[in-house]
Amino acid sequence: MSSDFEGYEQDFAVLTAEITGKIARVPRLPPDEKKQMVANVEKQLEEAKELLEQMDLEVREIPPQSRGMYSNRMRSYKQEMGKLETDFKRSRIAYSDEVRNELLGDDGNSSENQRAHLLDNTERLERSSRRLEAGYQIAVETEQIGQEMLENLSHDREKIQRARERLRETDANLGKSSRVLTGMLRSVLSSFTCTAEPMFK
Repeated sequence: MSSDFEGYEQDFAVLTAEITGKIARVPRLPPDEKKQMVANVEKQLEEAKELLEQMDLEVREIPPQSRGMYSNRMRSYKQEMGKLETDFKRSRIAYSDEVRNELLGDDGNSSENQRAHLLDNTERLERSSRRLEAGYQIAVETEQIGQEMLENLSHDREKIQRARERLRETDANLGKSSRVLTGMLRSVLSSFTCTAEPMFK
């Protein structure tokens, strides 16, 4: 099952990377190309949502004790999806003719400044996203190591408990054997005493 989830993860990573690159290009395209690019991004966003749904279904099939790590990853992917949709909306309207005429009055210099500011923000968001992804991977690896340590400790505890049970059983068996031997010794001594008495009369 985890191999299916990882396959969906890889597809999601490739798809979101393509969407991010296209969103950054939308404001710089001519109207005709921009319209085509917007339609393309919308289609890919739908594909990304479908991948998330498939991943969510896979996580629900995981046993509860192993589900935590995958649930954390799903939360991160859903946050990333929400960010992409927000960035896409901003990219679509940032430099449309209607918004530019209303807010900037077709001031070319202001438009270029706004464009440069948006691109700068996009680059900073991408850098932040890469740092967050790196931090997330470290957190996932740390969680996996912790989970393995807990599993090892659990196995060790079970071994110790089994050894204690065997020790208690052995101790009980030794006690029984000791009582049997004591009884046998007493019987032999009693028999010996009864046989030896006539010799001294």
